[in-house]
Amino acid sequence: MYGPTESPDDALDAELAVAGALEGLGFTTEIVEVALDLESIETLPSRRPLLVFNLVDTINYDGRFAPLVPERLDLLGIAYTGCSTSALFETLSKVGTKLKLAHAGLPTPKWSTDGTELDRDARVIVKAVWEHGSLGLDETSVMRCADAPRVVAARTLRLKTDHFAEAYIEGREFHLALLERVSGVEVLPIAEIVFGGSESHAPKIYGYEAKWTTNSAAYTGTLRRFGLEQDEPELAKTLKQFALASWTLFGFSGYARVDFRVDPTGAPFIIDVNPNPYLRPDAEDAAAAAEAGLSYQDLIGSIVESSLGDSQASARHRSHDGGIRGPVLDPALPATRLENWAAAPPRFGRPPRSRRRADRR
Repeated sequence: MYGPTESPDDALDAELAVAGALEGLGFTTEIVEVALDLESIETLPSRRPLLVFNLVDTINYDGRFAPLVPERLDLLGIAYTGCSTSALFETLSKVGTKLKLAHAGLPTPKWSTDGTELDRDARVIVKAVWEHGSLGLDETSVMRCADAPRVVAARTLRLKTDHFAEAYIEGREFHLALLERVSGVEVLPIAEIVFGGSESHAPKIYGYEAKWTTNSAAYTGTLRRFGLEQDEPELAKTLKQFALASWTLFGFSGYARVDFRVDPTGAPFIIDVNPNPYLRPDAEDAAAAAEAGLSYQDLIGSIVESSLGDSQASARHRSHDGGIRGPVLDPALPATRLENWAAAPPRFGRPPRSRRRADRR
């Protein structure tokens, strides 16, 4: 299933890249389309895949349906990559995610579900609650809080998804990719977003155009820069601590990313938490892996390796408890088949063409 302006080749860019990496590792792969009825999942037990590489981030253009896939795989006892069903459910809503961060004492900007509960003169940024592809996010998303209630209501109506207002943090932006290895979770080299391609007085936003619109000034002018660990080791240490705390708080596994803004005083704020982030070869996590000396194939292989280890440990636990053990978790199975599981429609708001390059300055 594809949107009216998308072609299969464009929509499956990450899926095809992952499948290619897996085949390079010696696995047989198949890209499987999933619909809201989940009917295609029901055929998997008889086919006995070693693992499902879960790239589903939306069904029918709605990210809220994505956790239904791992939930069903759990019931069938089929192993899959990435974060668990519970972790995906807990991070569906940006507001719910922020509430859990705040309750855990982790720094996140103040927010209001309708834009009425913050300082009217303060600057805020209006974001989508349920979407994680920077849907509608641009320079006009930043405004005085007094204007936020009107904008929240208007964008909710126009984009057909809930919006909220968050205190805008003027400052630098950093993305921390986390990768689970056999030895434990590892924070990959920290990427700083270097803003460009906009007017000097405009808010510095890593928005929709900077991520997706390849012919825009925001896209070509926005770069990544590595080296924070060497240049500012104390700040890097603090960001890593908060990223790892977020990983633990939400019970992540496989791979994830935590995004920060750091204000002029050096105070960090968590602005986004991303389970199973986009895995195209030129996306954020792949760029961070490359900076760590991992090829794209190495990155995909590491995700598979950690997922198989987690799944086998879980299977042993369930069998001891008398639970059903999925056939794909049988350690006697040869590692010769790997299902590459992918929803056909991209996340609502995600364009079909390539994401931003792994540029660095």
